[in-house]
Amino acid sequence: MSEFLELSAAGPVATLTINRPAKRNAMSYEMWSALPGIMDRVSADESLRVLVIRGGGHFSAGADIAEFSTLRRGPEGAAHYGEAVHNGERAIAQLDKPTIAAISGFCVGGGCEIALACDIRVAAADARFGITPAKLGIVYNFTSTKALVDAVGPAWAKQILFSADLIDSATALRIGLVNEVVESLDARVKELSEQIAGRAQVSVRGAKKIINSIIDGGHEDDFVRALYAEAASSADYAEGVSAFLEKRPPRF
Repeated sequence: MSEFLELSAAGPVATLTINRPAKRNAMSYEMWSALPGIMDRVSADESLRVLVIRGGGHFSAGADIAEFSTLRRGPEGAAHYGEAVHNGERAIAQLDKPTIAAISGFCVGGGCEIALACDIRVAAADARFGITPAKLGIVYNFTSTKALVDAVGPAWAKQILFSADLIDSATALRIGLVNEVVESLDARVKELSEQIAGRAQVSVRGAKKIINSIIDGGHEDDFVRALYAEAASSADYAEGVSAFLEKRPPRF
């Protein structure tokens, strides 16, 4: 666990806070390397149903550029550093529980990579987005580029990566980079995370698996049919049907 990554929980909602304000929450090698272990902790805790990832005044200004001339120096150093970034991003993307990025201020480079790894992105009006490898002579990772293309389409992905410009929250909403832009970020993320945590988890997690399979080119197969069978025999399904027939809210 990095000193700049703080994991907390309020009931079924976990929050991972990037807390490095002196560097606008820039991600160091140590921070990237800590992400897989943190995701393992969230996955293993059965009391947790949703993960929110947030910063403070800024979500994250990206990778720590100060490390580029040391840890990321030369092809071998760049490959080693890139592996840590990739593993951290994949750990978030592959978490078996729903994730929400609560975005304020700068969400740039690696920060945008983290946000795109989340299932849902909610932004404050002051949020600014950019992916800037073209300013550094870096080629953006394949899986992270795919996540960008999946979110905004190839034309906007090209503009974002070719220009390395920052875009405002209104543009991010219009092109599909974020789900919502809200005035009260904390209140909306709390409402949404608690709403998702209160739904049937067999449905939520099944939906996440199927959607991710579709994104990766999958089709209905034995894996998907097993999800249907799991849901039909679950306690959530029994409770949902009983609640409907008894005209009361379900208790999942």
